[in-house]
Formats: sequence, C-alpha cells, structure tokens
Amino acid sequence: MTKLSILDLVPVTQGSDVSTALANAQDYARHAEALGYARYWTAEHHGMPGIASAATSVVLAAVGAVTSTIRIGAGGIMLPNHAPLAIAEQFGTLEALYPGRVDLGLGRAPGSDQRVAQAMRRNLAGGADQFPRDVMELQAYFAGDDRLGFVATPGAGANVPLWILGSSLYGAQLAAALGLPYAFASHFAPDALDEALAIYRRDFRPSEQLDRPYAMAGFNIFAADTGEEAELLATSMMQTVVALRTGTPGRMPPPVPGYRESLPPQAEAMLRNFFSCSAIGAREDVAQGLAAFIARTQVDEVMVTGAMFDIEARKRSIGIAMEAAQSLGALEAV
Repeated sequence: MTKLSILDLVPVTQGSDVSTALANAQDYARHAEALGYARYWTAEHHGMPGIASAATSVVLAAVGAVTSTIRIGAGGIMLPNHAPLAIAEQFGTLEALYPGRVDLGLGRAPGSDQRVAQAMRRNLAGGADQFPRDVMELQAYFAGDDRLGFVATPGAGANVPLWILGSSLYGAQLAAALGLPYAFASHFAPDALDEALAIYRRDFRPSEQLDRPYAMAGFNIFAADTGEEAELLATSMMQTVVALRTGTPGRMPPPVPGYRESLPPQAEAMLRNFFSCSAIGAREDVAQGLAAFIARTQVDEVMVTGAMFDIEARKRSIGIAMEAAQSLGALEAV
C-alpha cells in the first residue's frame, strides 16, 4: 500500500508577495490534511524570488499551528548550510510544539548557488563532503549522546525521524548505510531514479530508526476537471523551470495558452526530461500516471508536487489527485 504526501515550495506569484505565499501555505496544508495526505513538506531554497520557504523551520511552525494531524517536515534542510546543533534545536522546538508530527529530510546541496552558500556564513571548506559526518552529529544531538559533553535543548530526546534526500546515487548509498528512509527528487531530476532505488534497497542496513527500506519519490501532478485546463495550469511551472534553467529566476507567472508549443526544441527537450515523472490532466489521466509510477518504482510513498499560479486551482488539483489515487485501490489510509 502506498501513501500520498505533499511537497510545497511556497511559490510567490507575480503581483503577489511573501506574506500571501505564506498564508497560502497554511491554507494549502489545511486542505491537504482534510483530504487525507500523510505529510506536508517544504524545502529550503535561498536567493530565489519565487520561493518563500528559505526559513524552513519557521514556515513549518506556521503550518503546524493551523493543522492538527498531518505530519509536517522539511524536504529538505540543506545541511551543509547549517551547524547541525542549530538544526537539532530548531526541529527539537518544532517537535515540542507539535509532538509526533515532525519529519526532517536532509540534503547535501546548498539550495542555491555558491554566492548564496557563502552568504550563509558556513565554513565552505569540505562542503558537501562533510555531509555524512554532519548527519551523524545531528543524530547524536537528538539522541542526547553523553560524548558531546552537553545537552542540545531543545533537541535531545526529540522524536524527529531523519530522512536522506537525493537526486543521484550518493544519497541512496548514504541512506542505505545509515538505515534511514530515502526520498528521491524525481519530480525535477528523474534520470537516476530507478538505479538509486535499486541501490538503496540492495544495500540497506537496518538501524534503530528503521528495520527495512522505506522509499519515497517525487511526482508532479497538475490536475483539473479537463485535460485542457490542466495543461494550461501547468504552464506556470513550465515557465518557472525555463526561467530558472536559463539563469533568470523570478516570481511564478500566470498560465500562458500555447506556451509549450511556442518553445524552441532545446527548451522543449529540457521540459520533457524535467516532467518525465509527472501526470497532467483530468482524474483518469492522473490515475493512469500514478499507477504507472507506483508500478515502476514500488515506492512506499509518493510525494506529490505541482506549483500553480492560483491557490484554489492548486487545492483543486490535489483533491483530484487524491480521488485518482483512491480509485486505484492501492492507497494506504492515513
């Protein structure tokens, strides 16, 4: 049985602002909870005008305040940007506020470019190569390890499951070695999906947190009452992706009819790769796409994402996605 969860990058749209994006995040999370989604995650990105989730733990605190059952978490925190102790304190605080509901996904990318990484004021010597050590240090803070010589407060004793995130084989290998759940970013970097999942499952070593492999994969869904409407709604994300990949990131634009057909071949090929783990269409199209993705990956959980210009359309989309998943008869009840 497969769980369905939500990844929200808290998009800032053209003509709007960060305050509105954060209010939308709360609204979106409440709606996802009512629909029966297992988790609401958001992710750390910096220096991006169209994403309002840079202060990830603060966003999660705001979301936790307006929900009561859905798990909330980071998908993820880019650990090379931070001292592990600071993250233990932040997520220990979240766990104290919302007991039994907090997840912490960890990534090794900076979440932006080197200029922003430098501005984070973390020592960049070693960079992502220190990631495994930082993960284990974070585990020690949560465990209240006596060898640290002090107690992380908040943090020590907090029940915050750690996840390893990845878009390459590295994260799969580390998650397997540490016995942690693994989430693959196939919603934007699909190329290594099958090999990464195979490596994770083959090499997994049980740990105190997890006795068997547990895998999640990202999947874009743009759903509407008709296929034509869904295709139109998806063009906001398509424009955002093209702008980001061509070095001109900005706030999410409104949908543009015929946008994809207007693109040069190189941009169309890039979008085809980016959205290869996606379903765009009405409920039947989404059900078919989800079924094929679950059959292909055999993941325990699908992390649904699909940013849109209009929050009501986005809420409608995840409602249709849940209906589609339920129609498959393979959805695990939350």
